[in-house]
Amino acid sequence: MEPLLTAAAVPMRWVDRLLGNRPLRLALPLAVDALLTAGSVSLAFLLRFDGAIPAAYAASLVPVTLAFVAVRIALGYAFSLHRWSFRMSGLSEGLRLTLAVLVGTLFVLAVRTFFRHIQLPRSVIALEFFLSATFMGGYRFAPRILGAWYLEQRRAHAAGGRRAVILGAGSAGDLLLRDLKRSPANPYQLIGFLDDDSKKRGTYIGGRPVLGSIEALPEIAGRFGITDVLIAIPRLSSDRVREILRLCSSLALSFKIIPVSFAVLDAKISAAMLHDLTPEDLLPRDQVHFDSAEIARHIAGKCVLITGAAGSIGSEIARQVAGHEPRALVLVDINENELYFLARRLADLQPELEIHALVADIRDAPRIERIGARYRPDFVFHAAAHKHVPLREDAPEEAVKNNVFGTINVARMANACGAERFVLISTDKAVRPSSVMGASKRIAEFVVRDLATRSKTAFTAVRFGNVLGSAGSVVPLFKQQIQRGGPVTVTHPECTRYFMTIPEAVGLVLLAGLGGYGELCILDMGQPIKIAELAANLITMAGLVPDKDIPIVFTGLRPGEKLNETLLSEEEERTQAVRDRILVAKSPPPPADLAERLDRLRHSADCGDANAVKAQMRSIVPTYSPHPLAVPERADTPVETAAAAVTHAA
Repeated sequence: MEPLLTAAAVPMRWVDRLLGNRPLRLALPLAVDALLTAGSVSLAFLLRFDGAIPAAYAASLVPVTLAFVAVRIALGYAFSLHRWSFRMSGLSEGLRLTLAVLVGTLFVLAVRTFFRHIQLPRSVIALEFFLSATFMGGYRFAPRILGAWYLEQRRAHAAGGRRAVILGAGSAGDLLLRDLKRSPANPYQLIGFLDDDSKKRGTYIGGRPVLGSIEALPEIAGRFGITDVLIAIPRLSSDRVREILRLCSSLALSFKIIPVSFAVLDAKISAAMLHDLTPEDLLPRDQVHFDSAEIARHIAGKCVLITGAAGSIGSEIARQVAGHEPRALVLVDINENELYFLARRLADLQPELEIHALVADIRDAPRIERIGARYRPDFVFHAAAHKHVPLREDAPEEAVKNNVFGTINVARMANACGAERFVLISTDKAVRPSSVMGASKRIAEFVVRDLATRSKTAFTAVRFGNVLGSAGSVVPLFKQQIQRGGPVTVTHPECTRYFMTIPEAVGLVLLAGLGGYGELCILDMGQPIKIAELAANLITMAGLVPDKDIPIVFTGLRPGEKLNETLLSEEEERTQAVRDRILVAKSPPPPADLAERLDRLRHSADCGDANAVKAQMRSIVPTYSPHPLAVPERADTPVETAAAAVTHAA
C-alpha cells in the first residue's frame, strides 16, 4: 500500500506547499475570491447582453465590479471563508459558502433597489450569484474531489486491490463510507451497499449505489468480483451473522464488522473500528455484561488469592481483580514461566498493587496451608484443574489427585485462614458426567458443598460451558488446523456445545461467586452451538470455502465425550432462580459417608489403579456413566465423506 499512499498524496501537495505560510494561507483564498468575483461580474454582463454590452452599462462595469468584490471579500471574511480546509471540507462548509454568497447578492440587490439610477440589471445580479458560487466553491472543493477521484483510480488499478461492499445502508454505513473515502490507508474499492430495506434499493449514498438485499450478496459478489464484506449494521444478531456466513459459504470472502453499537459510538464510526469477524460474533445470544461497579464493591480493599492463575481463566480473573483496587493479589500456579509473565503484566498495569506470584502445586497440602497462613486471603478463586477430557481418561488417578484432592487442599486452606468466600471453577461436564474429568469436577462440587456445612467461609461453585479462546479449547484448535491448510476435525455431525467468552466467564465468577447468590451458579448461555457449523463458519470467516479449500473430517466421539452437554441436572433445574442471566441452583447433597469414600478414592489413586479409581468415582457420583463411543453416520456429502479421521477432534 505504500506506493498507493504516496501517489494518492500527489494532488494535495501543491495545496500544502502553497498554504504552508499562515498569513499567505489566510489572504490567498480572499484574493482568489476577488479575482473570481470580478470575472463573474464581467461574464454575467456578457451573457446578459449576448457579448455586446451597451455603452451605458459598460460605463458602470468597473464601479459595479469593485462593489461586488468589496462585498464578497467582506462577507468572505465574516463567514471565515479564508479559513478553509481543502482536505476536510464537506456539506456544512458548502452551505456556509453558499450562504455567504447569497447574503452578498441580497445586499447588492437591496442597494440596487434603493439607488435606482445604478445601471445594473437584476438578471446580471442573478447570473453573478450562480457564477460566483460555482467558481468560489469549485476551486475550494476541487483538491478534495480530484484527490478522492485519483485515489479511487489508483485503488481500482492497484495490484491486489480489494473490492468491497458494505452491508447496511443506514447511518453507520454512511459514516463508514465517508471515513474510508477520506483514509489514504484504505485498501478497498467500494462498489456499493446491500440492505434489507427495499425502500433504499436503487438509491445512492455517498456516490455508491444500494445494489440489493443482503440475500443477494452471493450474486452481487460474483457479478462485481467482491473480495471483502464490511458489516456496518448496529446490534447485528448472531443469527444474522451466521446466516450471512451460510450464504457465502461457497465464496472466498473476507469479513469485517463494526463491533459496537451505533448508539455507543455516538456517530463516530471510523475504518479503524472494523475488525475481523470473531467466534464471539457467532454466539446465539447477546453477550452478557456484568456490572463492574458491583464487582468493585466486593473486591476493593480485599486480599484475593487465585489458583491456576497462569491459565486462560485464572489470568483474566487476575487482570479484572487487579483493576478493582484489591489490597493484595496472590497468584498461585505450577506453571513458572506463564506465572512470571502474568505478574509482570499486572505490575505494569497496576504498579501500586501488591502482587505475590507463588509457584506451588495444589496437591501439596502443606505448601498450600503455608500460603494461606501467610497471606490470609479474604477471597479464594480456585481455577487450577486438569481439564482435557481424553488425557484424563488415560490417567484418571491424576485427575483425582489434582481436581479432587487439590480442591480439598485449597478449600481447607480457605477455611483454616478464615477466608470470607471460596469460589470453585467447575464445568458443565460435571452434570451427569460421562468422563473422568467431569466426574472429578462433580466430586469437587460435593467436597466444597460438604465443607460449607461446617465452615464460616461461604463456598460457591460456578459452572462454565466451553470458553471461547481459552487454552486447549476447540476454537484455537480449529484456527491452527485452518492455518495449516486442514483438515478441520470434528467429532460428530450432531455434536453441540454451550459457549461463553472469557470476559463472560470471569464476570460470572466475580459477580456470582462474591455476590452470595447460592452454592451453585451457572450463566444462561442461550442455545448450544453445533460444532460442525462452528467449524464451517470459521473456515468461511478465514476467506476460504469449507470442503473445497479446507476439508472437514468427522472422527467420532473420543473417550468420555458426550454428544450434547447440559448445564443442570433434573433436580437442579427444579430449584433454579435467575438473576441477570445467572442461574442459581441447589444440588443434590453429597453421600453421607463422603469422607470414607474419598479415603478409598485416594487409596486407589495413590496405587495407580485406573479401574478402581473409576469404580470409586462411580460410587460417589451415581450418575457417572461413561458412554460408548458414538460413530457418526456417513452421508453422501463432501463433508461426511472426507478423508480418514485424524487424531484431534473438537
